[in-house]
Amino acid sequence: MRQFISVEDLGDLRQGLQAAKYVKEHPFADQALGRNRTMLIVFFNNSLRTRLSTQKAALNLGMNVMVLDVNQGAWKLETELGVVMDSDKSEHLREAIPVMCSYCDIIGVRSFAGLADRDYDYAETVLQQFIDYGGKPVISLESATVHPCQAFADLITIEEYKTRTRPKVVLSWAPHPRALPQAVPNSFAQWMNAADVDFVITQPEGYELDPRFAGNAQVEYDQMKALEGADFVYAKNWSCPGVTRPKDYGKVLCKDMGWTIDAAHMAVTDNAYFMHCLPVRRNMIVSDEVIDSERSIVIPEAANRVVSVQTVMKKMLENL
Repeated sequence: MRQFISVEDLGDLRQGLQAAKYVKEHPFADQALGRNRTMLIVFFNNSLRTRLSTQKAALNLGMNVMVLDVNQGAWKLETELGVVMDSDKSEHLREAIPVMCSYCDIIGVRSFAGLADRDYDYAETVLQQFIDYGGKPVISLESATVHPCQAFADLITIEEYKTRTRPKVVLSWAPHPRALPQAVPNSFAQWMNAADVDFVITQPEGYELDPRFAGNAQVEYDQMKALEGADFVYAKNWSCPGVTRPKDYGKVLCKDMGWTIDAAHMAVTDNAYFMHCLPVRRNMIVSDEVIDSERSIVIPEAANRVVSVQTVMKKMLENL
């Protein structure tokens, strides 16, 4: 495995889930794989779970770990090609990436969408340069359009908690005060489409995900109807993906608090588990009573972030 961006990169999904189960049960069994190997984690944006889980996973595998916060203590980096560098950006990614990769064996990159230029974001302009110029295996730790480590952890969690062979999983848009990227819902949709689940997406009009990620998911604009009989409810906000409204890409089109997941929403489900990637805006995305209930599995879901990224790292180390 030379890159981890999508579910296809993992290979056979069932085998991937079995590998994750092994990693969770034997977290320190493969430390010899990472001995004298170095993991470099590069952050263009803030992080809590991604930073800590990636560091923990690398340490579990016996690796050395380096963390670079691009916006704190490093030269400001130019990301676009063909520009005259006469601003405050002193170094270009074209040189910085090969240097970074000369210091490590695997590199993880976190770089959010700018939400101003859809073509730029959906071309994965920053992440793709690490793949093209680094020469080392690359893990997306959330990029402009995808968050595969989160989606893998989500699927691991669903596999652990499901009580029927083919559970109903609902991804529900929820309100938020700021414009957020589509990376988490994109990857969640992609991975659910690849898994053996009955998958439904519910959102207001104008929030339709890109077809390359939404795939064959059932789309239902009536949220309560979508939630009926659900086994898992995954709440997440995202800004306009610009599919049906290109000029509105990255904008907030709706702040309807009626979409907030509360007890009334959960009451129409089949005693569903509540999921969210965190951090979560309480009483906007989800009410206190839902996220604090015994059916909330956001903490086990977050804990599985170590398992998902460690499974990916292990596979990469085995191929070095």
